[in-house]
Amino acid sequence: MTHAPRLPLAVGLPMAVASGLAIPVQGRINGALGARLGDGIAAAVVSFSTGLIVMVIVSLLAPRGRAGLAQILPALRERRFPPYYALAGGIGAFFVFAQSFTVGLLGIALFTVATVTGQTLSGLLVDRLGIGPAGKKSVTGIRVIGCILTIAAVSWAVSPRFAGGGAGAAGAAGSAAAGGAADPAALLLPIILPVLAGFLMSFQQAMNGTATVHYGTPIAATLVNFIAGTCVLGVAWSIKVAVAGPANPLPGEWWYYLGGPMGCVFIGLGALLVRSLGVLVTGLGMIAGQLLGSLGLDLLVPTPGTVVEAATVLGTLLTLASIVVATLPWPRGAFRR
Repeated sequence: MTHAPRLPLAVGLPMAVASGLAIPVQGRINGALGARLGDGIAAAVVSFSTGLIVMVIVSLLAPRGRAGLAQILPALRERRFPPYYALAGGIGAFFVFAQSFTVGLLGIALFTVATVTGQTLSGLLVDRLGIGPAGKKSVTGIRVIGCILTIAAVSWAVSPRFAGGGAGAAGAAGSAAAGGAADPAALLLPIILPVLAGFLMSFQQAMNGTATVHYGTPIAATLVNFIAGTCVLGVAWSIKVAVAGPANPLPGEWWYYLGGPMGCVFIGLGALLVRSLGVLVTGLGMIAGQLLGSLGLDLLVPTPGTVVEAATVLGTLLTLASIVVATLPWPRGAFRR
């Protein structure tokens, strides 16, 4: 089995940014689907099911996909990595559920800040523990500064949405809660969910990256992710239906079913990139892409009441600058804790 060479930072980081562009598109679609179905779990099941269909087709038709398929069972049987890494898709399932359930309540702005905060903090931890295929990376002062700058920049970039009223803040669902009128206590659980989902994303990327090294391709790791995630969500949805009944009928518009393919993009690229960039830098790159994608959506396909303000543009630029701070080759030992 041969492993792909590590990508230089100048190549890998733009790829991470590009993969992050798919995240806000998926969030907008899954949030709208969750509102249409009246069931966040059902929306997550639909998203993962469509993603699984895409990955099965790719795995069967692409030569590297078929080669990766042949490595899945041997890798698990020989314990080339901890077997529970194959369950990383459960984290992805939780993230998609958090999207579907909370975007309509919090709005895409607060959802973004919550997930970025969790992901940035856990990126430092996962790199320090050396869980990913890039090995251990020290927690240096400059990396901490880059993380703090990222969280501040994202908060600045989305700040106009907090004061913009429910329609603009809540994206497709248009929830009044996002406009600030809801009881803060009622928003505690919806805020905790995306923070936890973002925190776990770094672990998912590390686990997928390690699996990718042993499968020989991110296609296999992404397929296993969607299998695990679909199973977890299927069980959860079955319990929900038994207790509360089925969701609304599936919509006929084709675009409601693009959330899964969007997930294939950033899960697959994330699994590929963490070996070269590490979990933190991969996550920061995706965060930058996430902001750029959100800005593009607001400009090209705005929701009612959306206004692109200077803070959004400047905050996005500051996010890009914070990634530079965290990734520049500072002298060894500088700012080290």
